[in-house]
Amino acid sequence: MSRSSASRARRGLLAGAGLAAAAVVLSGCSPADIPHMLDISSPVTKQGERIFDLWQGSWVAAWAVGAITWGLILWAVVAYRRRAAAHTPSQTRYNLPIEAMYTIVPLIVIMVLFGYTARDQTELLKVSAHPQNTVNVVAFRWSWTFNYVDQNTYDVGAPAGPLPTLYLPVGETVKFTLTSPDVIHSFWIPAFLFKMDVIPGKTNQFELTPTKLGTYSGKCAELCGVDHSRMLFVVKVVTPDEFTQHMADLRASGQVGLLDTGRVTNSVTGDVQGRTTIGGSS
Repeated sequence: MSRSSASRARRGLLAGAGLAAAAVVLSGCSPADIPHMLDISSPVTKQGERIFDLWQGSWVAAWAVGAITWGLILWAVVAYRRRAAAHTPSQTRYNLPIEAMYTIVPLIVIMVLFGYTARDQTELLKVSAHPQNTVNVVAFRWSWTFNYVDQNTYDVGAPAGPLPTLYLPVGETVKFTLTSPDVIHSFWIPAFLFKMDVIPGKTNQFELTPTKLGTYSGKCAELCGVDHSRMLFVVKVVTPDEFTQHMADLRASGQVGLLDTGRVTNSVTGDVQGRTTIGGSS
């Protein structure tokens, strides 16, 4: 490699490093933000552990493929670099072993990743016949209703009001049923490493078991209209005693029944007990 070529290569490396540093600075990131950028977080649900393992396995596979690919590229750059007074190397029209390798190996990698993903998805979408708790999540423009089906209570948020809060008992299974009276939304709790669409006319469901006490944020992950960004909620994972007390507090405040598209319905008798304001309608 000539001196001018080496100088150009060094300048290129310095420019690349400068651009990478500028990207980090301009994005407002600090070293403490790097784990969050890589989405490295400990699961706080039993099901989240399976998702976390799948995520880590996918990253290991990606890094392995990347290391091999970059290694081959660098080897080719060095081994076949242009030399002074070198003759043009012999040209090969095709190489059957290499072509077979770069066809079969990616196919194997994809099949393995698909197999693990399908296995974990099947387990994650299993719903037991008798969960300890059932919560019906109603997503509407632009807030949330949480119906505690077994306790016959509800909590509802208003688009311009305080954030609705979902209470979950630690260590107990919770079955979620997701419904929407208007457009498609998406129920997402990032700390749970799980989200699912809420589709009008279709009831989606899943089950999880919180394993760590704490307060977590939730949001809508599907662009659903003007105030999509305000569709936020809070999740509190509390002890079973605190959960029971919160249910009692909801009953004491008159939040008895199940709320569905603006109507409070008794889950036992089916009687309409009243009408609650949702999004300005009453």
